[in-house]
Amino acid sequence: MLELAILGLLQEAPMHGYELRKELATKLGTIRAAISYGTLYPTLKRLQTAGWIGTADTADSDTIPPLTSKRGRVVYKITAEGKERFAELLAQVGPETYDDAGFGVHFAFFSRTDRATRLRILEGRRRRIEERREGLREVLARASDRLDAYTLELQRHGLDACEREVRWLEELITNERSGRPPAASAGETPPEPPRPHQDRP
Repeated sequence: MLELAILGLLQEAPMHGYELRKELATKLGTIRAAISYGTLYPTLKRLQTAGWIGTADTADSDTIPPLTSKRGRVVYKITAEGKERFAELLAQVGPETYDDAGFGVHFAFFSRTDRATRLRILEGRRRRIEERREGLREVLARASDRLDAYTLELQRHGLDACEREVRWLEELITNERSGRPPAASAGETPPEPPRPHQDRP
């Protein structure tokens, strides 16, 4: 998923490591923890080795943010092969695109994803959350008398989050099928992005 996010951002503009980390935090901040340089740079190296990104040194110190290390002076740019790889990743649909992190990254680039793929991912995500919701309902029905008050409240909170997300997904799916943009595009307040949560105490 980090590979998809990096290629997507570099397709917008060349960036050095500091900028990439900052943009990744902005784009994915609601769906995953902060990305460390220890995670970012090995991924960049792997993408470089694969030929999907290239680098160019810059001597323009004005473009280097203060307190950035020397490796921040390397500017990363997507290659033609990288653009093809990005398109391939965007078109992928499967269980990994329904999970919390996978869905969040794909959703962040939905504006560049074709409608049929968006629909398949949204429908798969809805099934995943419906399964999670039913699991929580089962726990509450079967074991609520054995749970302490705080664990019970946590389970109810998880169930409420699932129900809200299912409603949100159903609205998005309806809009996709009718060709309408999401409500946020019409000036309305966007729904809270899905966040990872546990199915069991």
